[in-house]
Amino acid sequence: MTDLHVPATATGARSILITGCSSGIGASAARLLRGRNWRVFPTARTDADVAELKAQGFEAFRLDYENEASIHDALGEVLARSGGRLDALFNNGAYAVPCALEDLPTDAMRQLFQANFFGWHTLTRQVVPVMRAQGSGRIVQCSSILGFIAMKYRGAYTASKFALEAYSDTLRHELAGTGIHVVLIEPGPIDTRFTANAMANFHRWIGAEGLAASAHRAAYERRLKRMENGEPGRFKLPPEAVVDQLIQAIESPRPKARYRTTVPTKVMTVLKRLLSTRALDRMLINAADKEE
Repeated sequence: MTDLHVPATATGARSILITGCSSGIGASAARLLRGRNWRVFPTARTDADVAELKAQGFEAFRLDYENEASIHDALGEVLARSGGRLDALFNNGAYAVPCALEDLPTDAMRQLFQANFFGWHTLTRQVVPVMRAQGSGRIVQCSSILGFIAMKYRGAYTASKFALEAYSDTLRHELAGTGIHVVLIEPGPIDTRFTANAMANFHRWIGAEGLAASAHRAAYERRLKRMENGEPGRFKLPPEAVVDQLIQAIESPRPKARYRTTVPTKVMTVLKRLLSTRALDRMLINAADKEE
């Protein structure tokens, strides 16, 4: 198929920019929304993944949250093709470095925040004036159950998602009355490449030398074995479960501020309200220990 270049006004379709579309949630979102009268502009970090999306008939562009120029260029291309209009933005795509905070190099934390948070801000603040001028829009942020609870060895990822939650709440307040809705989706375990990518990042930033020297060595070795098996879990859902929530977020006349996906997310929402900090800590520490 060819890379179509049809003005949005000609198709009558609403337009959406989706990041992180090489696989998983982003790829599923692009595919399913294309069948719902949305003009989908998917992006990915690598040229090879962009080429694959184009081969599937998408108007796809390279966008890497760690590269500001790619963010500017991708949005510019989208707006040029859509006549300057963008109805929805789905910020998606983040990674983890699964290790204890005491073992995490500051450079690793800085790079993760660039990909999981600062790049999202760069893109979002460029999209807001576009939506403000047209008097409407949806900004949907893919957060996580780890955006409101913390667990061992997930500190860097959790910190970035806690930041995203506060950021999105603040943005929602600031844009009240503009016609722009800011929505958080909070998935629990989803069947994607997330675990495989996390393992690669552990080996990159901690490696054999860091593992051997760490006070957490035994826990790391147990966790790595579990991750090699894909971290099986009875509550894990396919990416389409998140896309179902995304559809509600961008198509409902009055979207919720938060959509919680998977049983663990919904259960933890209740327990966080009911339990004391001490009781919640004990439960989460025990849960993490059982995963090893």
